[in-house]
Amino acid sequence: MRRPPSAWLGGRLATGLEAITDDPADLDRGGWWAVVQGFEGTFRAARFARVVAAPLPAAPPWAGPARGAWRSSLDKAGFVAAVRDVRARIGRGEVYQVNVCRVLEAEAPDADVLALGHVLVAGNPAPYLGVVDVPGVAQLVTASPELFLSREGDAVASMPIKGTARTPQGLTAKDTAENVMIVDLVRNDLGRVCRPGSVVVPSLCRVEAHPGLVHLVSTVAGTLRPGTTWAGLLGALSPPGSVSGAPKHTALAAIEQLEPVPRGPYCGGIGWVDADRGQAVLAVGIRTFWLQDGALRFGTGAGVTWGSDPEREWDETELKAERLLGLASASGRE
Repeated sequence: MRRPPSAWLGGRLATGLEAITDDPADLDRGGWWAVVQGFEGTFRAARFARVVAAPLPAAPPWAGPARGAWRSSLDKAGFVAAVRDVRARIGRGEVYQVNVCRVLEAEAPDADVLALGHVLVAGNPAPYLGVVDVPGVAQLVTASPELFLSREGDAVASMPIKGTARTPQGLTAKDTAENVMIVDLVRNDLGRVCRPGSVVVPSLCRVEAHPGLVHLVSTVAGTLRPGTTWAGLLGALSPPGSVSGAPKHTALAAIEQLEPVPRGPYCGGIGWVDADRGQAVLAVGIRTFWLQDGALRFGTGAGVTWGSDPEREWDETELKAERLLGLASASGRE
């Protein structure tokens, strides 16, 4: 029997579905919402009546696809060619950085995202781990380490990640330069909705350890202008700069040309909005599994700059996927 729709985000369980919307303007009417915003601009949100601090609800044991069942939207040759294409665009002065991604999928007609959530809670704890199980909105589980947007009243912040390695010693000058470049982009995005002079960078290029790898993370913060709507705030920051590129509009054009399938919730914004209290926490939808058309999908990517080596960028996508695909696959249970 199908469970009632629910969302588990920020250590809180939301139940009692009241409404579903594809219009971010509805958030300004109040209520507590689970939000899934796709990379390509789709928006779906579910308003819930009851939200309580609670562990992830019980679920049947997870039964995932075999490790060898995953197919990639770009194979290694295709991904390397895309990286080389981006470097050529940089050489022509068209763009400075582009995040190139691929989507993996495996047949999983009976997959249960709540059960997969338990696997990730145990095997890959993450700052923004959450589950959205709302047909008509999304069925996904995210183990995202990256904050897309936090809001507390008129105070907002974003914590872009750029730079990934197995150990801190593996981080390079390219990683630092890329992080600084994206910080500047996020500063610009926040500046569209924040008071002049209020956008600051409290932390730049700190090293954060996560299961199996490390990241360079920065913090960008600001104070919202009076009257900023939820739609205005989300629109100014979307899609996240760390998973698009700079300049953003040129990077998005390159992504559309180079990536063969849409990213969907991967690289979008996933989290919650409490419109009554003016609060929100949305993660960048990386390290995220979602169900679509009877398949379980997962995205992985890498930021490409002039200093990128195509083979190393492919290796970075493998590193980001390695642990999570192992956990989600049948072999990960053995």
